Amino acid sequence: MNSLVLFLAMTTIVVADRTITVSNACPFTLFTSSGGRPSQATGWTAAPHTKHSFKAPNDWDGRVWGRRNCDFSKNPGPNSCLDGGCNGGLECDPTTGTGVPPATLAEFKFKGAGNKDYYDVSLVDGYNLPMRIDNNVGCGIPSCPVDLGPKCPGDQKGPFDKNGFPVGCKSACTVDALNGHAANSPNCCSGTHNTPATCPASGVRNYHYFKDNCPNAYAFAYDEPSGTALWSCPSDKNAAYTITFCPPNAKAIEEQMWESGDQIPLVL
Repeated sequence: MNSLVLFLAMTTIVVADRTITVSNACPFTLFTSSGGRPSQATGWTAAPHTKHSFKAPNDWDGRVWGRRNCDFSKNPGPNSCLDGGCNGGLECDPTTGTGVPPATLAEFKFKGAGNKDYYDVSLVDGYNLPMRIDNNVGCGIPSCPVDLGPKCPGDQKGPFDKNGFPVGCKSACTVDALNGHAANSPNCCSGTHNTPATCPASGVRNYHYFKDNCPNAYAFAYDEPSGTALWSCPSDKNAAYTITFCPPNAKAIEEQMWESGDQIPLVL
């Protein structure tokens, strides 16, 4: 069964006073579970076109992403999903549960420098689902509302589901890591390339495939000079944020999943 799982990671435990909503705009079922931190555990079930909200600390620092093609009954660990897997199982470990690339990330840091919220849709770890982050106070909207899988270039395409459909598009850094070349890589901004000056966008393979298709997302580690990678909002506005999977423009993935009849488990 094709599966999608969301994961929420946080580094602080204080009074929860922000609202985060995860919206399933996909035409298929998402499976989740509730409770724990900040106000619930790392998963719940969501029917198509439903929303689920929870409270987060006012100085939360965390992320949300999807896992696909998961089977937790046989292998409850990072390899239990085709992409985005984590340590733990259905519920990712809150401290070591980072996702296995490729995975589209929603990243947040509340009350950061200058008393601002910083947030983004990140493709630094590659892509596996369309995503958008909205808010209720008129601040910017990062997004990657298109399916990058089908036209993903060369060896970055995949992994693939049982029908041969690409359920992700790996970053050039992920490909380097798989080939053992990540320690000193212009694609990873590592080693001698570990500063913005030594790791320009021009040195990242297929940067423009990600950035041109999703201009309002983070396309690589030092993408901030683009002006559309990292977004901010005054923290004193106490913004509520909505993370949408399969936002309105994400037609290709919706149609493919709908026609296949797959149900997609989702976990936060």
